[in-house]
Amino acid sequence: MKTILSAILLSCLFAVGSAQQNADYGVYGGVSTYFGDINHGRLFYAPLPSAGLFYRYNFHPRQAVKLSLYHGMFNADDFDFNNDFQQARMWSFNGNVTELAAQFEFNFFSYSTMGERWDFSPYFATGIGVSLFDSREFSLQPVIPLTIGFKVNINKNMGLELEHGFRKTFYDNFDGLKDNVSPDDHAILHNNDWYCFSGISFTWKIYNRSLNCATYFDVNGRRKR
Repeated sequence: MKTILSAILLSCLFAVGSAQQNADYGVYGGVSTYFGDINHGRLFYAPLPSAGLFYRYNFHPRQAVKLSLYHGMFNADDFDFNNDFQQARMWSFNGNVTELAAQFEFNFFSYSTMGERWDFSPYFATGIGVSLFDSREFSLQPVIPLTIGFKVNINKNMGLELEHGFRKTFYDNFDGLKDNVSPDDHAILHNNDWYCFSGISFTWKIYNRSLNCATYFDVNGRRKR
């Protein structure tokens, strides 16, 4: 019985250790911006604060899955745009979005948070999510996140990331205007609203220094190439 219990304990330690070695935890801070019937194309129009938390599982130096919870605020005003249609419409709104998303990440270079200092890689990510829109009304809607970014290690098990992510929505009433745009701005596709998150993330890897077990990597040593 003691042998069985010992085997189970070692198996649990191995599973936890492997997960910790492959998992990154992170916090995000930045700005959120909006595209829609008021803002048709300004990339960083009316930025407001955004923040979030995320968990990333790295199953390959170039591939990972990220689960994130982000929140951002938004506003827009027709008077910020110098065209006759919007000056006459005089519409404005403010609101916020809370997003839960899962994304697949692809690193262009091999990258690990356990790598050497200043290891880096640009990356691309996409996936699926769900967002709670709160402006003129509450609405829970699916979204498709599309993210580009850059990762760099600043210390053993610690990293910084720059990211800019577009969110494709299937919702056209975030700003309270349902495809209500100037005839000059009508597109072939339906004009649903979009939003973006742009900012900096700090990541770290949690591990237990006191477990001197063969199943653990020597995270304090130089990473083997």
